[in-house]
Amino acid sequence: MSAAMLTADWFLLGRDLYFRKFEIYTMGWHQDINLENFIATSAPYGGPIAIRRDEQKFIKVQGSGQPIISIFSGSGKQITSFKWTRRPIVCMGWSNDEKLIFIQEDGWVVLHDMFGQYLHTFEISKKIQDAKIIDARIFTNPHNQTGVAVMTSNFKIFLIKNLQDPKTRQLSELIKSSLHPTSWVVISEDNNTEVLIAREKELFRLKQDEHHTSIMLEPDISNNYSSILEMAVSFNARHVALFTDSGYLWLGSSNLRTKYCETDTNIIHKPKQLVWCGNESVVAYWERDNTLFIVGKHGQKMMYTYDSSVYLTAEIDGIRILSNTQHELLQKVPDVVQKIFRINSTDPGSFLLEASKHYQKRSHRANEYICLVKQDLKKAVEQCIDAVGYEFDTEVQKMLIRAAQFGKCFIADMDSTKYVNMIRLLRVLNAVRDPKIGIPLTFTQLQNLTQKTLLDRLITRKEYYLALHIAKYLQMPEEEGSSHILVHWAKYKVSQAHLEEETVARVIAEKLGYTPGISYSEIASTASQCGRKKLAIKLLDYESKASEQVKLLLELTENTPALSKAIESGDTDLVYMVILKLREKMALGDFKMTIRAFPVAQSLYIKYCKEHNTQALNEIYIQEDDFSAQAQTFIMESLDEKKAHMRDSLLTSAAEAYRKGRKDMHASMCDEYLKLLRYQRSLDEKLGQPKYVGKSVHETCLLLLKSNDVKSAEKFRNEYKIPDKRYWWLRIQSLAHLEDWGELEKFSKGKKSPIGYAPFVDICLEKNNKQEALKYLPKVSEDLKVKYYIKAECLEDAAKIAFEQKDIQSLLYVQSKCPSQSSLSEKVNSFITQLDNRK
Repeated sequence: MSAAMLTADWFLLGRDLYFRKFEIYTMGWHQDINLENFIATSAPYGGPIAIRRDEQKFIKVQGSGQPIISIFSGSGKQITSFKWTRRPIVCMGWSNDEKLIFIQEDGWVVLHDMFGQYLHTFEISKKIQDAKIIDARIFTNPHNQTGVAVMTSNFKIFLIKNLQDPKTRQLSELIKSSLHPTSWVVISEDNNTEVLIAREKELFRLKQDEHHTSIMLEPDISNNYSSILEMAVSFNARHVALFTDSGYLWLGSSNLRTKYCETDTNIIHKPKQLVWCGNESVVAYWERDNTLFIVGKHGQKMMYTYDSSVYLTAEIDGIRILSNTQHELLQKVPDVVQKIFRINSTDPGSFLLEASKHYQKRSHRANEYICLVKQDLKKAVEQCIDAVGYEFDTEVQKMLIRAAQFGKCFIADMDSTKYVNMIRLLRVLNAVRDPKIGIPLTFTQLQNLTQKTLLDRLITRKEYYLALHIAKYLQMPEEEGSSHILVHWAKYKVSQAHLEEETVARVIAEKLGYTPGISYSEIASTASQCGRKKLAIKLLDYESKASEQVKLLLELTENTPALSKAIESGDTDLVYMVILKLREKMALGDFKMTIRAFPVAQSLYIKYCKEHNTQALNEIYIQEDDFSAQAQTFIMESLDEKKAHMRDSLLTSAAEAYRKGRKDMHASMCDEYLKLLRYQRSLDEKLGQPKYVGKSVHETCLLLLKSNDVKSAEKFRNEYKIPDKRYWWLRIQSLAHLEDWGELEKFSKGKKSPIGYAPFVDICLEKNNKQEALKYLPKVSEDLKVKYYIKAECLEDAAKIAFEQKDIQSLLYVQSKCPSQSSLSEKVNSFITQLDNRK
């Protein structure tokens, strides 16, 4: 193929700025479709095309006359069609994720998928209710999200920057005037989205502040005009084009400070479309003349004439031109392609391509071209690899790949990764460009779209087989590739109602197996939504995550299997979750019978009830005739301060429960405590303040003694059979507390102490009364005397007693307490020596 043939569709718009327009598809849609009578819109990134009849044109229609929305692939293959039964449409367009957007005159936005299925709807703003929508724009913000802007009949503009999170903002209003807007465009740059609006000759910029006053702008337009008829903004929002009623097209920066050119189109009526081709040129289309006018940023122009109407779709790297018979792409020729194919090019890639051509012809001139490029051979190979991605023609692709392969042979240790990756991407692009698929995606668009998004688009089109091959061919991770595709294929399978459930479950299980990243619960959930409950349950048997299994089983009201699966998992939290869900949904009797069949669930529910629901716990114990547990529950409740007013009845119930369970001793203990409680309550009533209730027998007796009510304490002691040793301890403590030392001495002499006299010494020393302690030291038992004399700091007496007891260890202990080199220390030492000599 000669260079002249390769560049036949090129044209020049300035120095070294080439553009090309070539056919992508011959449209396969019905011959009756004439774009002159239709409003068309095409999704970006080679997406589907939607058309509807232009209601402003009078044409013969069949049927009810209701609008019909038809959706086609890029090659003209019909995907679906459906009747529009809602309010009149003001604007129709596509989002970046291939959702079909309809903006109605009543201010509602309706979204459908590419198969015509309704998705959802929302209202733009309540403020629009009193006014109709007369015009709207669908735009892309810098984050690649789709937004909409609408103009009402009172010329107010409302904006939504992201349809996935619809938050409406009203823009600043125009200065009041009798003139009506003639054109407007949305400029979304960085985080700021504004509207440039023309009112005949006046030009304003509306900001995202409804209280901001719009200031009139004055662009540098040289030729006289009375109105700006149309405007367009470039893909990067940095350039703008204005078309005036004088027939001139003005190009400049979006802030209007810089003027690029001003070109006479020789046509004064408003173009049907004004669209930027990338960021380098502007394309205007007039339906009246079927004329396509292309203007470069420096004023150069090119004109094409068509036999019928066309529709323009802006892409990031060009414009797709849709006509009745053809689908074409207009784009700036990529720099690397220019360098290789331009006539008289001296770039390394061009020489390498010529060398490859001559080598294919077995001509010796191949060596001459290789010698010319020998120093830049690596660059030449890279140029051919880069250029091949931008070509649609498979013959040109093969020619460039052969050239790159030929050049690689002359380079030692060249890394082939880039070469291999490009061939892979090229095969993918050729596969999706096939008319059967109809996605005319360019290499630049694929890089911007990402491979994962392309797979998602193939999945949406139900092209699972192709998507699976592409994922494996590109060696994508399982989670993003094969597993992701198979899950969607399985969801599609379960949604087909005509297939038998057994067959579907078996086919899905055989195909998916236990592949990592496969979520059977997700597939089962889809089956459930399609009303195929049995199929969903069968699919859940293959789910490896118990939590996902259980969650969906509960949604399907399969309560017993859900509880069984939760217990099998060994996850206590999961079992608790199921129990509580069942408790909410089921009747109480059914719930009790269900968990009774599972001992683990029963035990966990009892544990839960102990902490959160004692009434439910008691009901379980009654059902099980567990009287001891019932009694324990009553006792635990009686200890709760919040239920103090019910304490007597709860203790009575506990005693009755113990008697039913034939535990008389426990029952008598409850009766005794109830008796104590009533006695304490009577004491508190006499005292006039809460002091005794809730105390133990020991504490109650001590409080009585501390209150110096010995008579009551004695009576209490006899009634509750407090042992003598304990009572003496309490009596000693109470007298020491009252510091009634005389009564304490009298008490010690009353009769022999059952606890000895050491406690008397301890309590006196505790109260820092050594003199009283000395009275009881002689009465302390012999084995404790030395210890207590030391404790009372009577070291000399302690030494004498130890000497008399012939206890060397005690003498050594006394000596350790004496100051060193003191007379007492020497005396103790002599005692020790004497005892040693006697041995």
